[in-house]
Amino acid sequence: MDHNISDSNLQFGATEWLLALGMALTWGSSFLLIDIIIRDAPTSFVPFGRSFFGMVALFFVPGSRNKIAHEHWPKIWVLGLIWMALPFFLFPIAERTVASSIAGMMNGALPVVVIVVTSVWMRTKPSAQRIVAVLVGFLGIVLIAVPSINDGTSADARGVFYLLAALMCYAVALNIARPLQAIYSPATLMLRVVSISTVLSAPLGIYALRTTTFTFALFGATFVLGALGSGIAFLLFGTLLTRTGTVRAMIPTYFMPIVGTFLGVVFNDEEVLSLSLVGMLIVIFGAWLTSRPEPTT
Repeated sequence: MDHNISDSNLQFGATEWLLALGMALTWGSSFLLIDIIIRDAPTSFVPFGRSFFGMVALFFVPGSRNKIAHEHWPKIWVLGLIWMALPFFLFPIAERTVASSIAGMMNGALPVVVIVVTSVWMRTKPSAQRIVAVLVGFLGIVLIAVPSINDGTSADARGVFYLLAALMCYAVALNIARPLQAIYSPATLMLRVVSISTVLSAPLGIYALRTTTFTFALFGATFVLGALGSGIAFLLFGTLLTRTGTVRAMIPTYFMPIVGTFLGVVFNDEEVLSLSLVGMLIVIFGAWLTSRPEPTT
């Protein structure tokens, strides 16, 4: 079986936990930062702004400008679209009708989505343990989304669909990126991906500047979201991925719902329904189940 999929029992020491903590904090806060940005700018500005500052941040990372072989550029263009540009566009659209806390909680389902997509991609049947984990994770997603949709204040069905589509983009991108990550350093690969995302999102992003209200909050949130969330955090993820494999590299996303929910409640005065909190805990439990080693025969 592929090394990056099955190696979920590798050493996860202090360095790995520090990488995971950095990712959880930066990606977990991204939902609040997006919410701040779209108060003063159209949603189409977000993917361009965060990609641009992510590109600038990674440009100065040692080794990021190493050459890429010509035959790998088609895949990297695809990654620029589905790993960054498209999900970066879907998240702010969703947050027009979905509270940032709910978006953060649903993003905790990413490990479950990755397991499903990877099983289909690799044409391998998941074990009974993996199937149980997926079902538990799906139950958590339902408990997060349905009460908020029915309540009519925190989310709507279209917003939840956009969030799920973004998670699917990430899951497919991970499988496309896997062979490239065995060849190039995280900095080298991620700089190219975020640069392509900047190019793809530039037309709509530059057009959005016409109706953007420039404020300190807008610039600060865009800079932090881009430099940290789209630059350094993806670099940390690529590093963790090469050290631990795909499954255990998902561990930081288990804690993103907690960070996103806490920030949404504290800074946005968002109300989180109790059943959604139960769903968040179930998603985290389902994600933890996916991180356990596959049973050996």
